[in-house]
Amino acid sequence: MTELRQRTAREPDGPPEDKESESEAKVDGETASDSESRAEASPPLIPADDTPEVLNRAFSSLSSRWKNWWVRGILTLAMIAFFFVIIYLGPLVLMIIVMCVQIKCFHEIITIGYNVYHSYDLPWFRTLSWYFLLCVNYFFYGETVTDYFFTLVQREEPLRILSKYHRFISFTLYLTGFCMFVLSLVKKHYRLQFYMFGWTHVTLLIVVTQSHLVIHNLFEGMIWFIVPISCVICNDIMAYMFGFFFGRTPLIKLSPKKTWEGFIGGFFATVVFGLLLSYVMSGYRCFVCPVEYNNDTNSFTVDCEPSDLFRLQEYVIPGVIQSIIGWKIVRMYPFQIHSIALSTFASLIGPFGGFFASGFKRAFKIKDFANTIPGHGGIMDRFDCQYLMATFVNVYIASFIRGPNPSKLIQQFLTLRPDQQLHIFNTLKSHLTDKGMLTAAAEDDDFKCTMTSSLKPQSPALNSGNPNPARDLTIIKIKCILFI
Repeated sequence: MTELRQRTAREPDGPPEDKESESEAKVDGETASDSESRAEASPPLIPADDTPEVLNRAFSSLSSRWKNWWVRGILTLAMIAFFFVIIYLGPLVLMIIVMCVQIKCFHEIITIGYNVYHSYDLPWFRTLSWYFLLCVNYFFYGETVTDYFFTLVQREEPLRILSKYHRFISFTLYLTGFCMFVLSLVKKHYRLQFYMFGWTHVTLLIVVTQSHLVIHNLFEGMIWFIVPISCVICNDIMAYMFGFFFGRTPLIKLSPKKTWEGFIGGFFATVVFGLLLSYVMSGYRCFVCPVEYNNDTNSFTVDCEPSDLFRLQEYVIPGVIQSIIGWKIVRMYPFQIHSIALSTFASLIGPFGGFFASGFKRAFKIKDFANTIPGHGGIMDRFDCQYLMATFVNVYIASFIRGPNPSKLIQQFLTLRPDQQLHIFNTLKSHLTDKGMLTAAAEDDDFKCTMTSSLKPQSPALNSGNPNPARDLTIIKIKCILFI
């Protein structure tokens, strides 16, 4: 702003258009700087946590340090109990809870922006923010429905149309919001409105995208949802405990209360916790089986034959460790090895999500994102590390766990035209024959299937008394594939 004023003073004889544009830039610059100075000078926009009166009376004789310890401890136990309840209620409730958490986190971040710049009364700011949230959720959850509920989508005509044109509809919705934003631009508030436009989109990137990944992790099996979240919770609790009783060395300036003692103690405690929790959960099918939608019962099912990842195996312990613990062989689930990677990330990298949130709050002179949970702040204060963890788990599964999904390939195969299905069938037959995986008898039967399915839909063999010969052609080819 100072440079702009100096440049204006040096060039008094500029063209009228330049003077007008400089004047507008100066006004915009002044409003932005004024708002920043007001934000820096003003007290915290969100007050400190409101501790329930019953807890205030119960711990009135304690010092503020121990009072905070007891309040946080009691409410932490209450949240853990609530976590167990929603797990017991099943995958559908978990998905609804994830959606509710996403909306609340978005509301908390958008509210901070609105409170910082509320004096400008920007047109359509809140309306457009929530509209973009709706558009992004429609896009992501529409993709999820298409992937995981394929049979249901194909069975219902409206869903099939929405699925076919899903991306075009999503783009049209977003484009509508984009045009509304451009039409809402007001002179002297341009810069601030673009600040808020960027604010909204970054919030959507952080909150909605990560929530979508949480849902994807859940479909891989509830163990991929519960273990990572539990590791972050354990690390948060144990780091606080170690820091409270043994903390002496500050860890990072963004969070003055964090200590190296808490950071290191939380790491070791979380790794041990992850190993134990993984061992217990790997023995239950309801936790290890992928979450699938059953079209017959119209409900989610988690029943399957556990993969090798969740079957006990023997591992030889390295010689150096053998001399210390005295064991040569240990029986454990392969998933426990993966849990070490998950708990390590939750302990060493996950806290940086909290540090990022601390820096954000310091930038706007606020203590917490909200005062929803006494002693803990807002919902976003509890999920700042969880979102980072969800992204890591999704990348980890895609990189080291998930392979090609036969059921999805069959679903895609069934959507092709009959001639395309027959081409794929013959290609697969030739490939299996070349690899020696088909015997001569199987090849003969396969040849009969190929000849039968090569009948044209107009043939009397297929057309007699049948209103949909193309459908029968598809069924014949499916039977041939199943026969092989």
